[in-house]
Amino acid sequence: MDNLRSEKTGRLVRLAILTAILLFLTFTSFGYIKVGVLEITLMHLPVIVGAIVMGPGSGAFLGLVFGLSSFAQCFMGSPLGTFLVQLSPLRTFIVCVIPRLLMGYLVGVIFLAIRRTNLTKTAYVVASLSGALLNTIFFMGSLFLLFGSYPSFLSFLGTDKVTLAFIASMIGINGVLEAAICIPFGFAVERIMHAINRNSGHPEGN
Repeated sequence: MDNLRSEKTGRLVRLAILTAILLFLTFTSFGYIKVGVLEITLMHLPVIVGAIVMGPGSGAFLGLVFGLSSFAQCFMGSPLGTFLVQLSPLRTFIVCVIPRLLMGYLVGVIFLAIRRTNLTKTAYVVASLSGALLNTIFFMGSLFLLFGSYPSFLSFLGTDKVTLAFIASMIGINGVLEAAICIPFGFAVERIMHAINRNSGHPEGN
């Protein structure tokens, strides 16, 4: 009973710490880096850590926090977010929140699926990379799905129609930059968790 209570307390503490990091990133210039009309985000990194360390449920919760913080950016000076809210607050909320929640959940699922094959090192890197790719694909996909019919939205992006080439280029810019961050990040998380498991006597696969 004591071990169960201690484990639950430790889980809540880790969630609280990662949530605090997300809030810190939200209200500083570190969480969202503006690149033209788009934003490169670092917010998915704490979500990835939570999903890997604590599982899909925690990943989904942290993804929800990420999504809510992204929606808050629409009222905190984000050019794209401010524009989207003016078009449709409800659609903007969906675009900001749902993709991030799904991303957090799926990163946890992917990590567990790969780790069951005993490819632990690979699991950390692939799960981290999937976080960047899923975040970009889900967000950009839902953005064009829900706002692609608005001529003013297309004008805001500097185009007059949505094409697969245009969407791919937009996804590619965000995806490549965020993936470039997540690959070394995945190796770093793996090294940290390996050291923790080794010191605690927990076995770990290759």
